[in-house]
Amino acid sequence: MTLTWANLLTLMRALCIAPMLWCMLEGHWVAASALFVVAALTDYFDGPVARRLGQASPLGGVLDHATDALFVSASTWVAASLGLLPAPLGWLILAAFLQYLLDSKALAGQALRASKLGRYNGVAYFVLVGVVVIGHGVGLWPLLATPTLWAGWLLVATTVLSMADRAFTLISLKRSTRTPSP
Repeated sequence: MTLTWANLLTLMRALCIAPMLWCMLEGHWVAASALFVVAALTDYFDGPVARRLGQASPLGGVLDHATDALFVSASTWVAASLGLLPAPLGWLILAAFLQYLLDSKALAGQALRASKLGRYNGVAYFVLVGVVVIGHGVGLWPLLATPTLWAGWLLVATTVLSMADRAFTLISLKRSTRTPSP
């Protein structure tokens, strides 16, 4: 793997994961908030930097998505262990990412229909983690606890819907590419 500016940003995000999780578990919410902001900014800028500098690559895209999936999955697992988010959410995020990877491999050479719901979920995972972490960091968590938990359950439902949609799309594409037998 070539270390490009975009991949360096992705690596910075990956390096934020373990310290942020530790800070969450130890109740160091201000430090966790700072690490979250670094992670969110690197996620926001790595794609545009890759495109602007001509450094976009399939491997870079997979590394970006994998880092995002690990970041939000692990963060939601920790938040769930603290009773702040629904327990199934982190596992569903990881399952959705693995499904995306397998579908992409299964459809090599074909366009995989991008799911708007999947894209919105991806953004919402980051926002939800940010609300938990920064909400604690700035002392607003008591006001945010119930709506955040409900938003987490809504994301559980929309993640399942997105995964089902992707599965049905894969099945349909596979059926349409089969050659009819004589």
